[in-house]
Amino acid sequence: MSSAHFTAETSADGVVERDFTVAGVPGALWPPASSSGRAPLVLLGHGGGNHKKSPAVRGRARLLVADGGFHVACLDAPGHGDRPRTDHDEREIGVMQRAMADGDPVGPVVVRYNAHLAERAVPEWRAALDALQELPEIGPGGPVGYFGLNMGTAIGVPLVAADPRITAAVFGLFWGDSLAETAQRVTVPVEFTLQWNDQHIPRASGLALFDAFASKEKTLHANAGSHKELPRFEAASAVRFFVRHLGGAAPRT
Repeated sequence: MSSAHFTAETSADGVVERDFTVAGVPGALWPPASSSGRAPLVLLGHGGGNHKKSPAVRGRARLLVADGGFHVACLDAPGHGDRPRTDHDEREIGVMQRAMADGDPVGPVVVRYNAHLAERAVPEWRAALDALQELPEIGPGGPVGYFGLNMGTAIGVPLVAADPRITAAVFGLFWGDSLAETAQRVTVPVEFTLQWNDQHIPRASGLALFDAFASKEKTLHANAGSHKELPRFEAASAVRFFVRHLGGAAPRT
């Protein structure tokens, strides 16, 4: 089993950010402000073309730390952030860029490429969770959640289906076609968000993915607007969701 190797630590606005690697995969960990006792862990999956410290990831991490008292961790997905791209990555990214330039649908390419990334990323996330649970402030057997939209959902659905340590998840903004069968193996509480006027993901496809989850408790958040117009308040809703299901601090009002 590989351990987490911490390489740097910074602090901004009262939030600590620690860089680490597990088996060569780079990640970032945001611990809660209080160091007394253990706290639940939330795994963050970033979107396509982004990385472990993108503004969206940092913003969600800060909310989860400040309002939920969680540990938060994010890994660079294969071919993203500080990780080199393979020839396969370069080919698929080129196909996506040409489709966008020509005004063609990008969904089929994104779904195919993200499925390939998930095959590589799920074992990495499970190894990272092993390593993070070795830390005394997290510990084995503690509550774990997963929060990922877009590509974070493409990786997160098979991860949550495969790893019983993850007991609550927030997903959204992805096609249902390729994930529906895997989603049927997800039984933990789920909060799912979609954009009603998404220009890339057909409404029926997003709804089909939500319907496929076998969770006894699942909640759909549908907002008006296009793919990139997800309201900021959905991040605060995710914090409340994790507090309910993982424990942690009561969110600020």
